[in-house]
Amino acid sequence: MAQLSDDCFAFGGPMMSVDEAVGLIATRVTPIVDVETVRPAHADGRILARDILAPLPLPPFTNSAVDGYAVSSLDLPQTGEGTFPVVGRVQAGSLAPAPLKPGQATRIFTGAPMPDGADTVFMQEDVRVEGDKVVVPSGLKPGANVRPAGEDIPAGFAAMKAGLRLRPQDIALASAFGLAQLDVVRRIRVAVFSTGNELASPGEMRAAAQLFDSNRYMLMAMLARLGCDVSDLGILRDDRAALARALQQVAGTHDLILTTGGVSTGEEDHVKASVESIGRLVLWRMAIKPGRPVAMGIIGGTPFIGLPGNPVASFVTFVHVVRPTILALSGARLEPLVPMPVRAAFSYKKKISRREYVRVNLRKAADGALEAVKFPREGAGLLSSLVDTDGLVELGEQVTQVTPGQTIGFLSYATLIN
Repeated sequence: MAQLSDDCFAFGGPMMSVDEAVGLIATRVTPIVDVETVRPAHADGRILARDILAPLPLPPFTNSAVDGYAVSSLDLPQTGEGTFPVVGRVQAGSLAPAPLKPGQATRIFTGAPMPDGADTVFMQEDVRVEGDKVVVPSGLKPGANVRPAGEDIPAGFAAMKAGLRLRPQDIALASAFGLAQLDVVRRIRVAVFSTGNELASPGEMRAAAQLFDSNRYMLMAMLARLGCDVSDLGILRDDRAALARALQQVAGTHDLILTTGGVSTGEEDHVKASVESIGRLVLWRMAIKPGRPVAMGIIGGTPFIGLPGNPVASFVTFVHVVRPTILALSGARLEPLVPMPVRAAFSYKKKISRREYVRVNLRKAADGALEAVKFPREGAGLLSSLVDTDGLVELGEQVTQVTPGQTIGFLSYATLIN
């Protein structure tokens, strides 16, 4: 399990910026070192534990890039046409029956290994076949239409580095090397709670003054997309002693404890006091909207994160606090989120020194440019604002207003939850 020092997340400022939060996580979280071996078919989304050096060149042999006729570049006609007797035929997966002699050609197909003595291929649509001979034009460059061995990746090259979050294309590369097993970091084990007397789980009886719990299921889905092993520990009621006991029980068996709700400063928000009674908590008042109340600390060496109860705030702070923590724990390289420039189709004002995320839809304007259209309502409790939009516009700390036509940065939900 993760074992961090109690002052790992200590921060001296009154309000933490998003960049400070991500930087703190990236530099102070100790990665898990446990490794497991999986087959490539089961490696998507996993974190590579060790560098992979190319065990063979790609392609492993020089081959034809087209269907055509292989010749020696020494025999290429300089003017007019050239005529070559066709002495063999090489298909993909087979070898040429004999080396090519000067002045000869071999019929060859895409992916087939080049015969000895040949280094250039004429495309079949550029030649004329006359009986057992092929007539070729002049002007072809030596080495044309040939893929040399190692052209893609040479043997011994560090093709994939530890910390890579494996994608389908990475799995294709590992498979091209002939690797039947990959060493990956074991899945991060996350315990997830919701807190509050006002919540009921879907499928349970809901009292008149209760809401069905949605945050817990949203967070578990987001964790699953990050490849985590998630423990659903249900709803913790508003009892400080019971909260503390439940949190302490899971600290030794999980790498991260994640809660939603109960981290504001109200007298019925008990999570802060519960964590402080069994560990150390630094209450992050992040300079972010939605989502300012975010708590992070350590319980028995296990990191703890408490997210706000409003679903939009919970979503946004998950992206900027939980996601980088999961990646840091797994030793993954933390790639910055890069907003796509789009044109604003709305007006907006905000406070300086706070980063804000505005829910928007994208549309194509009459001139072909992509425009961001703001969701008509702003409440952090509106699940419809997450369901019925395409992503978030990121407004930096120094931005105070947005005007129509201004260039702004857009982050799609597909980017944020994968």
